[in-house]
Amino acid sequence: MIYIFRVTTGQEKIVSQMLEKKARVQHLAVYSLLVPENVKGYVFVEVNSDEDAAKLAHNTRHVKGMLKKNITIDEIQKMVTVEKPASMTVEVGDIVEIRSGPFKGEKARVTKVDENKEELVVEFVEMAVPIPTTIKTKIVKLFKKAGDES
Repeated sequence: MIYIFRVTTGQEKIVSQMLEKKARVQHLAVYSLLVPENVKGYVFVEVNSDEDAAKLAHNTRHVKGMLKKNITIDEIQKMVTVEKPASMTVEVGDIVEIRSGPFKGEKARVTKVDENKEELVVEFVEMAVPIPTTIKTKIVKLFKKAGDES
């Protein structure tokens, strides 16, 4: 059975290590521990019985409680699967607007796209000397496509 332990946010990995150690010392039937990166404040524990789960959670630092209901693998799969947002189709020659950082509000022309690193190399439009600058794709929005004359 899989139980969900509520833990102090940011302490999930440390708690999982403590739970693993505690299970070994007390000879509890713990089969797996899961600390999903995108689910903060929870540790999933696969354990043999309710008693073992309660013993594991009892007096363990940073464990705030245990959810009463068992959870299935399918439900966990839905929680931990992160859908990547549709990637923005920015191409070389497009004009983008910077949405955050030191260049917020500036417009720049894309000179190179690196999809693997999710980065763009841009040259700012309103600067006297164009200096290539590498920025993350998530901080830009498309301002004008390369072929648009409007």
